[in-house]
Amino acid sequence: MFGRRNHHNESFSKAYNTSFDKHRAGKATSSKQKRSFRDAATVAKKVERAKKPDHSPPGSSTLTSPIITICVGPEQRLFAAHEDVISHSPFFAAICRGQFFETATKKVNLPDELPEIFSSVLEYLYKGDYYPRLLHNKRRNTWELEETENNNNNNGGRGGSVESTVFHPGSGQILLKDTMLYCTADKYGLDDLKRLALRKQGLQSGIQCSTILASARFFDLFVAICNHMDDMASAKSPLFTKSPRTPH
Repeated sequence: MFGRRNHHNESFSKAYNTSFDKHRAGKATSSKQKRSFRDAATVAKKVERAKKPDHSPPGSSTLTSPIITICVGPEQRLFAAHEDVISHSPFFAAICRGQFFETATKKVNLPDELPEIFSSVLEYLYKGDYYPRLLHNKRRNTWELEETENNNNNNGGRGGSVESTVFHPGSGQILLKDTMLYCTADKYGLDDLKRLALRKQGLQSGIQCSTILASARFFDLFVAICNHMDDMASAKSPLFTKSPRTPH
């Protein structure tokens, strides 16, 4: 009987020691995994910050430069902007230095521009983004457009929110505002705004198919015209070569 008890005690001792060793090994592994997880999380945050789009304004400004008056559209809608802010666009920097700039009145005329689009361009130059803003959803780790008051309305059958589309008089069609902004940003030499507009365009929802198709045709025509102009410039200057434009 004692022999059996001793055998039982030895078995229990071995089982306990084995269980204890596994427990210690498990704790060691767990602590290493925790440290590894924290390290991985730190690295992930650094990578995410590196990938995060820069929505800061194109350049710093003390807002002490002269005020420029801009008359936009056929109805001459008036906008005001600081000269050093608007000059972050090469297009406007050239105008402010040009001979057609009314130095005394500090006035620029843009009769062919749409006020809705130019308003968003100015907002981007001052704030680094335009309404609706691009927001990062930390829980889902995705980028989304901020909610607008009209997101759940049909807006007279236009689809999407009022802020997502604009009427283009030249084509007589309703187009995506982001598409129009991309084309305008290309004209003004604002590459970061072009990338932002393309990204927002891909996040739009609730847009009618007719609007999407019309915007695609408009965009394709715009790119084709830009490529044609580049080809003409290349023909005039044999030493000048430029690859075809692609969205970026």
